[in-house]
This record gives sequence, C-alpha cells and structure tokens, in this order.
Amino acid sequence: MSSIRTIIVSGLLAIIGATAVPAQQRPPIGPFGSAPDAMIFYVAHGPEGACGPGCSDWIAAEGAVQWDTYKRLIAILDRQAGHKLPVVIHTSGTSNLKVASSLGRILRDHKLDAAVGTTEAIACAGKSDAECFALKRPGGPLDARLLVSNQICDFACVLILAGGEHRSLPQGTKVVLAGRSIRNRLAPNVSAEQRESLTEYFGEQHRKYLQEMGLAPDLVDIVDGIGEGSRPVIIPPTDWARLHIVTPP
Repeated sequence: MSSIRTIIVSGLLAIIGATAVPAQQRPPIGPFGSAPDAMIFYVAHGPEGACGPGCSDWIAAEGAVQWDTYKRLIAILDRQAGHKLPVVIHTSGTSNLKVASSLGRILRDHKLDAAVGTTEAIACAGKSDAECFALKRPGGPLDARLLVSNQICDFACVLILAGGEHRSLPQGTKVVLAGRSIRNRLAPNVSAEQRESLTEYFGEQHRKYLQEMGLAPDLVDIVDGIGEGSRPVIIPPTDWARLHIVTPP
C-alpha cells in the first residue's frame, strides 16, 4: 500500500521528461481529467517470430506515461493467466518518469522481457485515430504487425525497458535522452527552490532504480547534464551494452 501511495503522490508532483515523438491526440482512456495521450496496453498477435524466436504474441505499450498508467499495466498482466508475454514499448509525448520506473519494477516483478517497437494493428487500417483507439482499448488480442525500423527510445522508454529480464532494442533505434522538469498537475506553480530540490531527489531515485535493475547509473548523469530546453543527447549503439541498456542475446 505504501508503494501505491508513493506512485499516486508522484503523479501530483512529478519529474517529467520530454520526447522527440509527438503524442497522438486521441480520446482519454481514463475517467474525467485523464490525459488524451495516456499510455494504453493491449495484447497483439502476429506471425511466428514476429516478436523474436518462437514469439508471436506480445503486450503493446503505447503513449505517454501518466500518473495512473501503472494501474492499466497491472490490469492487463492480471488477465494473462500466467502467460509471460514480452512488453513492446512505444512512448510518445511527455511522460511521468517516476511512474515509468514503477512500470519497470512491475515488469521485473513479473519476470517479463521488454523491447522497443511500434505495434500496427491490422484492424486499424483505414480507420481514424479515435476508431483505432476504440479497438485497442478493450485490451485485445488484435492481429498486428511489429515495426522495428526508425524507433526512438526516450528516457521514459529506457526506464520502462530497464525492468525487462531480457532487454532489446532494434537495430537503428535512437536512444534519445532529454532534459527533465518538475510539474504539479494540480498546481502549475512550483518554486525554483522546490524544483531544484525535487529534481535532485528524483535524480537520485532514478540512479538507485537503474542500479537495481542492472543498468549503469551514468545514464542519470547524462540526463542531469542536459538543461531544460537544451538539445537532447543521442546514446550511440556502441554504448548500449556498456550502459547495460540491452542484455546479451
């Protein structure tokens, strides 16, 4: 219960990170006050090997991580009846980084693999974003293709990916780290002193989390060196293994 309270509080006063991928403006998935670009989860089904050797089913995670996103991840995992499907991440928009690390912990607790990719539901062909969203919202399964070219993994994506037992990034993916900022979704004015203190606090929490997940805490140092509004840093593929963003095949 204490961890759940922590997640809820982090939704009110949280550190957020921007991404280079804009969010779709689709209908909200939650009740009144939910962001329209909030992350959704659904089961996707493709041909044999679509999500790796012997893998044809996966959980698609799409959108921006919001304060209540963890509840939807728990809900879809509870419906899998013990099946350990990999989670394929596609973040977009501005995400709550504290909750992103909570999603990673949930993946690790369930011993699930994590990867990055774009899930393209076959039934969405020719439909509007709102119609496609209505198809995905029940949670699937939906016949789909998994697109792995030209992917972007931002810091929220990295934090979720970190929780995977096995972590993989498609060749050609750009790992893009941008600056962070403090935001209170109920009261937009946060003092400079409080902003600085909380940024340092959350930075230490992210560093501890990445270390626990087996990733190099240097990633937080890179993010700390990026001022809000400054140009993002791209982590080259040659550094993925060194930073333990990916695990050995």
